[in-house]
Amino acid sequence: MYRLHIGSKHISSWSLRPWLLMKACGIPFEEALHHFIDDKDAQRAQWRPFSPTSQVPALHDGGTVVWDSLAIAEYLAERHLHIWPQDAEARAWARSAAAEMHSGFAVMRSVCNFTLLRADTPALTPGLRRNLERIGALWNEGLGRFGGDFLAAEHFGAVDAFYAPVALRLANHGLEDALSGAAKAYAQRLLALPAMKEWLSDGLKEIETARQE
Repeated sequence: MYRLHIGSKHISSWSLRPWLLMKACGIPFEEALHHFIDDKDAQRAQWRPFSPTSQVPALHDGGTVVWDSLAIAEYLAERHLHIWPQDAEARAWARSAAAEMHSGFAVMRSVCNFTLLRADTPALTPGLRRNLERIGALWNEGLGRFGGDFLAAEHFGAVDAFYAPVALRLANHGLEDALSGAAKAYAQRLLALPAMKEWLSDGLKEIETARQE
């Protein structure tokens, strides 16, 4: 069985991607949760045995180790259906959109930190506005062009897993109204996924435990 190493659920958006993908696609795995610690040298030493970069996520499949969320998605796609769309055009679009999320939207990442709690709404600077407009346009394109409930298909897949943390960022930073039409409904659909609700519940428990310590 796969073993997925992830970081604390209340702050690790990168871990959410493969975790949610595997949960939503019904791929069995064992979860190995590792909490972030203040001493980063100690953390790297603790995480190096299971991750070549001392970072999360990292997927173990027997003796094979795959690190980085995009690489994990591609590895799973070689072994399971519906990670990427079956249609070649939709698959190319989905891969491009996921890669854009993986390497882009720097302003949004900077001012809208990943949090499970309600946070302040940032100033709508030109850079943030461009990021939000691009996200809305991208989501509306995928939903309209391929006609499914998810970005490039009827079923949840890797591209949706990459944008699920964005839906959380926008909701918790009060930016839901930056979306319109199908994109806004899509964000709500992501947040309503049973697997997403499970992640949120676990992450909020982490926060509560930390407060009591």
